Amino acid sequence: MPFTFEKQEIEDVILVKPKVFGDNRGFFMESYKKSDFFANGIDVEFNQDNHSKSTAHVLRGLHYQLAPYGQAKLVRCSKGRIYDVAVDIRPDSKTFGKYVKAELSEDNKHMLFIPEGFAHGFVVLSDVAELLYKASGEYNPSADRGVLWSDSDINIDWGIDFEPILSEKDKVQPKLKDIKFNQE
Repeated sequence: MPFTFEKQEIEDVILVKPKVFGDNRGFFMESYKKSDFFANGIDVEFNQDNHSKSTAHVLRGLHYQLAPYGQAKLVRCSKGRIYDVAVDIRPDSKTFGKYVKAELSEDNKHMLFIPEGFAHGFVVLSDVAELLYKASGEYNPSADRGVLWSDSDINIDWGIDFEPILSEKDKVQPKLKDIKFNQE
């Protein structure tokens, strides 16, 4: 099998480690194989691919989309290095408000599978980072929402010793406790 699937502390979040075949010419790896992913609990139909580029110290997130436009994501860093974070925002979940963090980089080639019902964000640890990620749903601007990246109730350890660069939108997102998920 060209992948190792490692379940994380929060149910359904999975760190995917591809098998990389490298030599003096470069490397080859499979970044997605439907049959292997389905056999390992990632039975999601991906409908959109995204590619983003960010500079050093940029923090994007925490973003999610309201139902029925929720998105499961398969995230990988093809250039540079990031900490990728997924926060459980499923109100009825026993891990509501908890998070998983993984280092994704061009060197380790790991991917993080984030199911629907999670807010997602990342911080750039290198000079530049490029992310490629699959999403189960198409982007819908009217369903676009977020959680404050520095919410003290979630208390994410971003692993940084610098002031992150944020979008204006990400600076003013609500705290998780102030979101009324069943009323949006």
